[in-house]
Amino acid sequence: MKVEQAMHRGVTWCAPDTPLTEVAKLLRDHDVGAIPVGKNDRLIGMVTDRDIVCRAIAEGQDLKNLCARDVMTEDIEYCYADENMEQAIEHMELMQIRRMPVIDGARRMIGMLSMGDISHSMNDESCHRYAAAVSAHH
Repeated sequence: MKVEQAMHRGVTWCAPDTPLTEVAKLLRDHDVGAIPVGKNDRLIGMVTDRDIVCRAIAEGQDLKNLCARDVMTEDIEYCYADENMEQAIEHMELMQIRRMPVIDGARRMIGMLSMGDISHSMNDESCHRYAAAVSAHH
């Protein structure tokens, strides 16, 4: 199976200067745990709900003064839409990540591969192996 058969298409982006309160609303309104950050039509980072908690709230930051760039994770791992699912899962296991952007041959982001996508599309053995890998302590 190819990644494009399992991933969910269409991803909401935000700009690096998007206020963090707006990013939180995007997470809530789209019922997702991560929002990609783009600049000049390129993926430059990702903001997760955990990033907001650990890099802003837990540090006592004033959320009104923060934007996506202040808490985002840079150097994002990704996979290709035409990649084999087993390869993508192994990559996610190795990096211990739960969500991975999917890009096409033109290097444009076209979707996201998540833990839920894997559980709905792969056999039990692959799902168990993946869940154990990404749930292990870092």
